Amino acid sequence: MCKRTIYKKSNTRIDKCMRPLIKFLQEHGYRTVSCCCGHSKYPMTIIAKYQWNGIPTFVELLSGIVLTRSTKFYKRDSNGYFYIPEVSERV
Repeated sequence: MCKRTIYKKSNTRIDKCMRPLIKFLQEHGYRTVSCCCGHSKYPMTIIAKYQWNGIPTFVELLSGIVLTRSTKFYKRDSNGYFYIPEVSERV
């Protein structure tokens, strides 16, 4: 797990330790939307976008949880760490 990185004005926020895995997934046809290594505090998460019967669907790949929203997947805790509530509740 990598250290938490604080981003100022960047739209690309891939944790350094996740870059090889995300690159691999994208090379194999996965349309990744967002990810976080969890920084030893939360579970690692990777969100991918699929078309399900013509409807855009977002799935957290490692847990298999289908997310019901299409934006703002992550919440920030009081220490500045990001997590997905639906995934963290099941750990």
